[in-house]
Formats: sequence, C-alpha cells, structure tokens
Amino acid sequence: MGFEQVGKVLKRFDPQSGKYISREFQSFGLYLCQKLEDPKHKTLYLRLAKTTPRFLLDEALSFVMDSNANNKGALFMWKLKEMKNAKKRKK
Repeated sequence: MGFEQVGKVLKRFDPQSGKYISREFQSFGLYLCQKLEDPKHKTLYLRLAKTTPRFLLDEALSFVMDSNANNKGALFMWKLKEMKNAKKRKK
C-alpha cells in the first residue's frame, strides 16, 4: 500500500535540519551566530542579517575571522559600528 517501516522513517528524520528556518536571512543569521561562537545573541544576528546590508556583515565577519579574539561577537559588533560610521561620514 505504500507504508514504510518505522525504522527507515526514523533514520531519515533529522530534527536539526532547517528547524524554523524559512528565509535566507535567517540562515545567514544562524551562520553568523555559529562562526562568531555566540549562541546567546542568536536573535541579534538574525535581526542584523535582516536589516543590515550583506556586504557590511561579510566584511565585519572576515575581519573577525582573521583576528585571534577571545570575544568574537564584541569585535564583530565594534567593526560593524565602525564601518557604518565610516559610511555615514562619506555621505
């Protein structure tokens, strides 16, 4: 009739894959959270991924990944603030 064994269905089941992620910015926000090793501020990175231009986030992430910082999240936020201020000064 088309039924499968429960064992086969459970082997394919992965509760962590795509859980509650329906938009691209959500995926990128979680990527930032993982790269910066800062799960406490997951919602902050989701908001930044939604509202901040991607090139700024990529550049700040690249800066942090090249450094040897203990607190990557704080360094990321500092660099992002510096780049936003520099962009405003150019205008």
